Amino acid sequence: MKELARTPRQLGAVVRRARKRRGLSQAQLGEAAGLRQETISLIETGNPATRLETILAVLAALDLEVRIAPRIKLSSSDMADIF
Repeated sequence: MKELARTPRQLGAVVRRARKRRGLSQAQLGEAAGLRQETISLIETGNPATRLETILAVLAALDLEVRIAPRIKLSSSDMADIF
């Protein structure tokens, strides 16, 4: 799985899709990450105040990682294909 997220909302959508692909509820993912269900909900809705440490815990629980890459300029039609 390779997805692009440039905003908190996009990152939340990536987390939601990954959670659902694994058949987990928000509560189950929260338990796996050591967080409350409410925190998972905030992340999935794109709360911009979520701490990086919290995001990393959720990604680890989903067996995902962050990769840093140069930003590529995409056309609006390319962006539509991603999301």
